[in-house]
Amino acid sequence: MRKWGSAVSSLDEFGRIRLWTEGRQKADFLSRAGVVCGIGDDAAVVAGEGSGSEWLVAADAMVEQVHFLDETMGEADVGFKALAANVSDIAAMGGEPKFALVSVCVPPAWNEERMRRLYDGLYECAERYGVAVIGGDTTSAPRDLVVAVTAIGTVEAGRAIRRSGARSGQIVFLTGPTGLSAAGLHALQRIGAAEGAERARLADLLPQRLVQAHRRPVPSVKAGRILAQMGWGASLNDVSDGVASEAWEIAEASQVKLVLKEKLLPLSGELTAYAGDNGLRAADLALFGGEDYVLLGTADKSCEQEMRERLRAEGIPLFVIGEVEAGQPGVELESADTGLRRPLAKRGYNHFSEGTMQT
Repeated sequence: MRKWGSAVSSLDEFGRIRLWTEGRQKADFLSRAGVVCGIGDDAAVVAGEGSGSEWLVAADAMVEQVHFLDETMGEADVGFKALAANVSDIAAMGGEPKFALVSVCVPPAWNEERMRRLYDGLYECAERYGVAVIGGDTTSAPRDLVVAVTAIGTVEAGRAIRRSGARSGQIVFLTGPTGLSAAGLHALQRIGAAEGAERARLADLLPQRLVQAHRRPVPSVKAGRILAQMGWGASLNDVSDGVASEAWEIAEASQVKLVLKEKLLPLSGELTAYAGDNGLRAADLALFGGEDYVLLGTADKSCEQEMRERLRAEGIPLFVIGEVEAGQPGVELESADTGLRRPLAKRGYNHFSEGTMQT
């Protein structure tokens, strides 16, 4: 008989979620409770009470030494990003964020002044996205800080965009460039590992836009709302764990194949320059980095032009990076050099996988 420990250790983050939760509550019970969409998407969807809208509920946590270090994030950045991650999950369902509950586990090293700065950043994010912070919990921790946020939003009834709506013949799109946050983290980690004159030199060359993308990612609320209100988004995910990982989630949830084209990936000038100067592949950062919080989704080809024009009017780009095909669920990448396809690894940030790219 296989031991529990060995069974768990062979699973990634999403395999563990399924192991811990699958089949625990019956579908008819969840339906009677008003659950429209439960575990397995960016946010749960819960029926409203005759208001013509549904509730969206998402939860996320940031843990010191796992998601951030002193040399990569200031206290206010941690607070901002902790809420922004949850706002992004609401955006990925096409919703509007409304409320947040914030729980913190505070170790001795995080004194009152450091926590005040953390909450400065959190409330800055709350003000920017119209989120009311309405409660939470505070407890002590032995060593590392934990910030756990639950976000609540709304979406028009029946309009929540899930991962499971991709169909053969649709386009695959992004609402912005990716890889910036991963490059910013790389730059900060290089400085953290350097000493003396080299540390000062790297600090002078710090790519500020890339660092800002890592410390203060921007959730795509406006883009998600437009896609939901107009009924354009067939499936949607926010790029929190990386394009490759998010594409796999859509492919598996929708039981389709996503074919991404390397030559169509939107690579910013700053990212390309930084990658070239540091022996990195910009395409790898764009595919496997995370925490850019732009949206990855699919839509009918007939919607493309109208989507592009409407999003552009709001200052939001639309990049078509591939297409959806029927077949075994998975993701393939078409090489920019050869035009040949190869399976795209399910890489990105995964809490329980070896060799994960942490962002």
